[in-house]
Amino acid sequence: MESNELRRIFFQFFKEKDHAIIPSASVMPENDPTVLFTTAGMHPLQPYLKGEPHPEGKRLVNCQKCIRTGDINEVGDPSHLTFFEMLGNWSLGDYFKNEAITMSWEFLTDPRWLGLDPEKISVTVFAGDEEVPRDEESANAWREVGVPDERIYYLPREDNWWGLETGPCGPDTEIFYDTGRKPCSKTCKPGCHCGKFFEIWNDVFMSYNKKADGTYEKLKQHNVDTGMGIERTVAVLNGMQSVFEIDSYALLVKRVMKLARIKEPLNPEQERAVRIIVDHIRAATFILGDDKHLPPSNLGQGYVLRRLIRRIIRQGNLLKIKQQFLPELAQRVIYFHKDAYPELERNKDFIMNNLTQEEQKFSKALRRGLRKFNQIFKEKKIITGEDAFLLFTSFGFPLEITTELAAEQGISIDMEVFRQEFEHHRDLSRKATAGTFQSGLADHSARTTRLHTATHLLQQALREVLGDHIEQKGSNITPERTRFDFSHPKNLSTKELKKVEDIVNQKIKEALPVSKEIMSPQEAKEQGALGFFEDRYKGKVSVYSVGSFSKEICTGPHVKNTREVGQFKIQKQKNIGAGVIRIRATVD
Repeated sequence: MESNELRRIFFQFFKEKDHAIIPSASVMPENDPTVLFTTAGMHPLQPYLKGEPHPEGKRLVNCQKCIRTGDINEVGDPSHLTFFEMLGNWSLGDYFKNEAITMSWEFLTDPRWLGLDPEKISVTVFAGDEEVPRDEESANAWREVGVPDERIYYLPREDNWWGLETGPCGPDTEIFYDTGRKPCSKTCKPGCHCGKFFEIWNDVFMSYNKKADGTYEKLKQHNVDTGMGIERTVAVLNGMQSVFEIDSYALLVKRVMKLARIKEPLNPEQERAVRIIVDHIRAATFILGDDKHLPPSNLGQGYVLRRLIRRIIRQGNLLKIKQQFLPELAQRVIYFHKDAYPELERNKDFIMNNLTQEEQKFSKALRRGLRKFNQIFKEKKIITGEDAFLLFTSFGFPLEITTELAAEQGISIDMEVFRQEFEHHRDLSRKATAGTFQSGLADHSARTTRLHTATHLLQQALREVLGDHIEQKGSNITPERTRFDFSHPKNLSTKELKKVEDIVNQKIKEALPVSKEIMSPQEAKEQGALGFFEDRYKGKVSVYSVGSFSKEICTGPHVKNTREVGQFKIQKQKNIGAGVIRIRATVD
């Protein structure tokens, strides 16, 4: 079983079950500042889980690009990844537990599909607590399809509950496959991390909404959200010992080994370095390949991207790779995934240019920083918080790399001392990242909605001032500002910026109505609706019109009348390369 084949038959199965295939959303959440990256398939679908009708109906299936950095230091073991593909089928107020479990069982065990041995499958269900009762409905559904009681386990909330910090959530049932390994103890069971039981699928039954104060309320509809990671499932289906043996990684591993001039068997240090490189280059390529055109930076999402790239370079240095190698590896990622994710090919130049620049720049800093680190350690046999701060400020040496190097020497850094030093030289990166995590859409939804509509007005105003060659290349909206990227060869003049701003404010003053229609992409195009990421549009789409001024394919949210937007102000512009200009603006 190969990765692309698993994705194909998953789509085929659920298409036969009347599910509409929808494309992956961006790896960067739209209009949600509570997280930096899309961490699960449910993230882009939250409005529909709460009751907003989806243009494609109540049954959906997709494969979502996901980035999770919480376990970044665990990457290098057999299973942890920063980037992964999450297959999912969705019921938005349609079928619920019995039907979802029946479909999961059929896909897993029927010879027409995966054909797994039913005797090797165990499941877990929610044990219940003071707030939500024991999930006997799911347990009974598993009994109905043939799972005996001895392979049905009741686990607490920390194991069998799924949701984000706030929003739609609920109990889940997790499906485990017995790998055949020896149990680690007499109490070994699904949920144990010894490797005997491998989780391959998770069915979440969302009927609750977690509010900002931590309390729960019932959603107005029952939803099903399932998740099956392609990488882990392919590894299980092929009897592999790690996800790094599957096809999407094997070609990368082989190339890294050739570049490093190393052969099997790898020692533990080499194996960890190779795994970090291939995982991180895949993650970095998908972030750079997103239509939002996020470059590496010292702020928020851009800093995470920069950290991933720097770790690749650091591990390449450990493997004694002498030549530049990031663009070459990225090319292999693009080639393998371009059919499923055409945006990678579309944004290839942006990917290559940024990787080349970052590698050239950081390789020099790495060499200087390593020399200074080794000098300090040789003299003192310790790295203090002051030393880490010196490396950070004077040599451009990232704290996380200093920490990794220290750990390799069996020492830890006094982070409190580093923080005290850092407080005296607080920079924008810390402020911006903290602000990103502290802001929550639930607290600022009205302002975020106003900014979203203002962004539509901005795009149309740019087209009127500069011409119809203006195309959206990415956007990001927080409660504080909107950031809009578009195609244009050079920065706007002061006169052009003023004219754009005046047009937007004039349309706000005119109190134009904002309306929504559901139609096919073809109908939207025939009516003049803008929509530049063609491969995203399958089936029906939402089209928002702002009076007769602008019409765009969009998922919302929007104000009902432009007078709600407020005074629009362009704060600054920046040329971010590859013929893309970025405008940052706000509303009062």
